[in-house]
Amino acid sequence: MKTRMTCLAAAAAAVLWTSNACAEDLLIKIGTVNATSGGAAHLGKDNENGARLAVEELNAKGLSIGGKKAKFELLAEDDAGDPKQGTTAAQKFADDKVNGVIGHLNSGTSIPASKVYSDAGIPQISPSATNPNLTKPGYKTTYRLLANDDALGAGLALYAAKTGIKRVAVVDESGSPRAAELIAALEADSSLRVIRKAPAAAGASKDAPEQALTRALATELVQHGD
Repeated sequence: MKTRMTCLAAAAAAVLWTSNACAEDLLIKIGTVNATSGGAAHLGKDNENGARLAVEELNAKGLSIGGKKAKFELLAEDDAGDPKQGTTAAQKFADDKVNGVIGHLNSGTSIPASKVYSDAGIPQISPSATNPNLTKPGYKTTYRLLANDDALGAGLALYAAKTGIKRVAVVDESGSPRAAELIAALEADSSLRVIRKAPAAAGASKDAPEQALTRALATELVQHGD
């Protein structure tokens, strides 16, 4: 009888310890917002899948933070590339008290959403927004992985100069600010001839391979500006 009680007590202690350990696990909620519908859905889904893979890999490693086992949870939203939907998604994440956000896919949604994240104190990092205006407000919560358009244009000009390229085409869908910024940076190098075209004017679709666009425009380098 005594032995049985001892076993029961030990089992009860084990259950309580397990319950307490689970209660002490650190849940880290990561939001990701992308255009997973609309014209850029293929890019948005790539970004979302990348975030999901990263969360799965982190959980598989069994990381600890401050002595507590960390469990990462991914919350995904679709903004369809629309600024209004982007701020709605950002506010949802703020209400859900996520710990950080990966997104948004494009600058048009990242810029208005950045204020929502700043007000909520939520770190935001965009993997692909390049408009310089994203970081101009100076929010301490706003980050990006890529250089902005000013730096990208200058980098392309430097690459062209180093490789002897003389003719560069900027393929632009709709007169985007990014295209204008890229062209300004490229034209700062007087040795380059810069051509701005829409794909239709180049005799190719916007999804045409770079080689086809290069031939159609009779240039040596093609850069998409939208």
